[in-house]
Amino acid sequence: MPTYTVLAPAGQLSGQQKRTIAENLTRTHNQITGAPLFFAQVVFVDIADGNWFMGGTPLESDQIYIHGHIRGGRSAEMKRKLVLGLRDALAKGAALPTSRVWTYIVELPPAHMVEFGHVLPEPGEEATWLAGLPPEDRALIESFGPPR
Repeated sequence: MPTYTVLAPAGQLSGQQKRTIAENLTRTHNQITGAPLFFAQVVFVDIADGNWFMGGTPLESDQIYIHGHIRGGRSAEMKRKLVLGLRDALAKGAALPTSRVWTYIVELPPAHMVEFGHVLPEPGEEATWLAGLPPEDRALIESFGPPR
């Protein structure tokens, strides 16, 4: 966790922009929450023309939306920094003004989440959780890079 889903009109983002955005969102989440990098995943969904509406009318301008599911248990101030940091990282990567970026985060209790086949730890307990996993699961997780 987290899982960030980025929705954008089809063709708005290049492959390189998506890669940069994914790296920046992952880094932002890590720097603000302290959660290991390997937990973060970013999924892009390209929305075909005519399939995005605002105010009941088809979207006719560049817009981008990120919806993040994160583990609960963080302070209100941390969540505020996170939502604004994600907005800024996405706006920069998409070359859009922040007024064109919508950012939502939703918290889930860690006990309601399974990743890598295991119920997730509470925030701050990641190292203990990782150390207690079977070696083959730890190796899989560590193949995504250092926790930082």
